[in-house]
Amino acid sequence: MRQALAIAGAELRLMLRSRLALVGVATLLLLSAIAAVTSASQMAAAASARAEAQIATDEQFKAQPDRHPHRMVHYGTYAIRPVGPLAAFDPGVDSFTGTLLFLEGHRQNSATFSAARESSDLVRFGQLTPAFVLQTLAPLLLVFLGFATVSRERESGTLRNLESHGASAATILGGKALALAMVALLALLPALVALAWAALGHPGEAGIAALTALGYAVYLLIWVIIIVAVSGLARKSQGALVTLITAWAIVVVLVPRAAAGWAGVAVPLPSRVDTEFAIAADLRRMGDSHNPNDPHFAAFKARLLSQYGVTRTEDLPFNYRGAIAQEGERLTSQLFKDYGARADAIQTAQSARLAAMGLLSPALAVRRASMLGAATDLGTHLDFMAAAEAYRYQLVQRLNGLQATAVASADDAARSRDPIADRRTRISADFWKTMPEFRFAAPAPDARATAMGPALLQLLLWLVLAIGLLWWAGRRLAGARS
Repeated sequence: MRQALAIAGAELRLMLRSRLALVGVATLLLLSAIAAVTSASQMAAAASARAEAQIATDEQFKAQPDRHPHRMVHYGTYAIRPVGPLAAFDPGVDSFTGTLLFLEGHRQNSATFSAARESSDLVRFGQLTPAFVLQTLAPLLLVFLGFATVSRERESGTLRNLESHGASAATILGGKALALAMVALLALLPALVALAWAALGHPGEAGIAALTALGYAVYLLIWVIIIVAVSGLARKSQGALVTLITAWAIVVVLVPRAAAGWAGVAVPLPSRVDTEFAIAADLRRMGDSHNPNDPHFAAFKARLLSQYGVTRTEDLPFNYRGAIAQEGERLTSQLFKDYGARADAIQTAQSARLAAMGLLSPALAVRRASMLGAATDLGTHLDFMAAAEAYRYQLVQRLNGLQATAVASADDAARSRDPIADRRTRISADFWKTMPEFRFAAPAPDARATAMGPALLQLLLWLVLAIGLLWWAGRRLAGARS
């Protein structure tokens, strides 16, 4: 153990004497610190803005004057997705899925105003977040710092000096890996501070923050071990560098991009335009509540008349216009729900295929674990959309119910030509104040920790493979010595 520590100390001193190494480490630390500070600042501003916007839109809805309930159905309101405590560390899919949803009757809208849509192409190239720095830039720095740790000793002939002092192959590789691991820990430090800061502000997130930090520590450790193993196997430093840069490009860049493309091709998602056309066609086939001769609504009308033993809708004990609005909303919402379920199933299948590709790239595995921990993954976004749709349907049906029970049928029929009847159809503004407000809560920390399990297991598998590669490098090094 002492020899391994001595080798690690010597390697660290060599890095300190190298201006290139110092500049690289300093640059990464600066980028990590900037990413942590700017991301935290942006997310804090976004969290405040979204919370204030949700309160403002709720108050605006409740402040409406006396109105006909159906006007409020079309007036609508907004559902805004809140920012999670760890979103500053890893914004995940939030930058591309949208965070604001307009809720109105007879329609199901898409989420809008995502950060990526509001940014230039240059900004979209790569968001500078702590997660991006650790997933992409930190491994590349470790490659440049560690590619020659062992091969340099072989080329200069100092490897035999270490062996002559009784250092085994395992000791040499262990000492080199320990030195590089210290650099990796230094690169991880700003992210750890950011996670700790988030945990201090939200104690309930401390466990998830620790699990996320552990995932990234394992990820960087995988790179450390692979880099030292490749350096031990390579005959020359140049060969080790080319091999490691190629591995980084494949694992961090190529496989994630190819995996996303493959998932989209394997389980294609219809475009929003195609879906809108399909829904419009189904709505036409379903029936038109404004057409008295429509088969479905004619049958609905006959059923109500028979149920209450009357011959005219005017004799029903409620406003028939409100009842037919409820039935129309029920049908259209069920259609929206069916199409939404299909789209969710497709996106979930795509996400599952992408998650399976973590076996081919630890970058995909750590990315998935990170997004799940921060509640910025696709599943949480779909939960938000489902919660917003459920709230929309409940709100619209409450308003339709008001039209059915609080607006006289005769006044409702005459309001377009009789100003007095129109005034009587206006419901008191006090009713708007009783409507529930939209609130969305991300999955609980325990649920997120459980969801992170498969991705963390993939990282552990990669760690075992990396250790196996290091063991093989040690055998080769020992064999070459003998």
